[in-house]
Amino acid sequence: METLPSCWISVYFGEVEDPRVDRTKLHRLLDIVAIALLGVICGADSWTEIEAFGVAKEAWLRTFLALPHGIPSHDTFGRVFAALDPLQFERGFTRWVEALEERTEGRLIALDGKTLRRSHDRAAGRPPLHLVSAWAGANRLVLAQVAVDVKSNEITALPVLLEALDLRDSIVTIDAMGCQTDLAERIVAGGGDYVLALKANQGDLHQGVQEAFALAAADGYEGVAHDWTETVEKGHGRIETRRVTTISEPSWLAHLNPAGAWTGLSSIIEVVSRSDLSGQVTEERRYYISSLTGAAERLGQAVRQHWGIENSEHWVLDMAFREDESRVRQGNAAQNLAVLRRLALNLLRPDRSTKSASRASDSRPAGTTPTSFESSSHKTR
Repeated sequence: METLPSCWISVYFGEVEDPRVDRTKLHRLLDIVAIALLGVICGADSWTEIEAFGVAKEAWLRTFLALPHGIPSHDTFGRVFAALDPLQFERGFTRWVEALEERTEGRLIALDGKTLRRSHDRAAGRPPLHLVSAWAGANRLVLAQVAVDVKSNEITALPVLLEALDLRDSIVTIDAMGCQTDLAERIVAGGGDYVLALKANQGDLHQGVQEAFALAAADGYEGVAHDWTETVEKGHGRIETRRVTTISEPSWLAHLNPAGAWTGLSSIIEVVSRSDLSGQVTEERRYYISSLTGAAERLGQAVRQHWGIENSEHWVLDMAFREDESRVRQGNAAQNLAVLRRLALNLLRPDRSTKSASRASDSRPAGTTPTSFESSSHKTR
């Protein structure tokens, strides 16, 4: 596994401004950040536990940190991270990931939100912190995160997150909250492609896409440029069939996008998921739009891999790092500690040599991996 240079913290977080006045700077800011990060990697989830980690490992820490006044107290960690500018801290995180990530053409970037449920402060009238993260499916890395303003929602945070990312040759997936014309335009302008989920409350577009597939299916897709692929997964008494169908017929897309509001719209997607558990059958239909041409297998993979951000980031942060249980809430501390957890997750992900790394690498609860897999595909004009 490749390693970053020993000075990586100073390289990527050196521009973060120290919020303390000079007379209170007994400990170097980068020493505080380094100890906190290493403590989180080792399972600490409070400032008291981070201080305890530092005290226990002081001799080792002194081999690469100055520590002119020893290990900072838990109060010092709390005050510093509560006062640090979270935007500067997040920019340092984004720069670090850009240096670490191995770029691949057609990489998948999934955008999704997560609430830190116990970060609320009722006495101060502050709701729980809600973050929107970008997840690279191939590298299984958190690329960036942005906090949602307490008086707003994910729609306002998504453009900020997109602005922080290099979207060239990437496929960006967003759930129905992000199915917005301006976001599609931003993604295409940044050199990427989009796959955006639709929901019934989006009115005409969702209904139009649904009716298009019903009409095409009734005519056997005669004369309509389309593609499809189907997978069957069997395991634990359940049979799950997933059929992905795409339509890329220019005249049909023009009818759905008459004013050209959806930049680069090149295909519409229907995903039919059918689950059979001991004879109890359920079926769900979901719809998407994309700037990619209608290769069903590729688009189906993008849709499915989107949920990797739930299984490989959100679930791990809650199970391995106990993020949902954290009561850190003073100032900017919850947002900055969330950055440290995602740094730790990215560092642990490639390493399977320790138990903590293994926990951070798990993407789903045990016993949910399918036992067999079959697929077939077909394309026609």
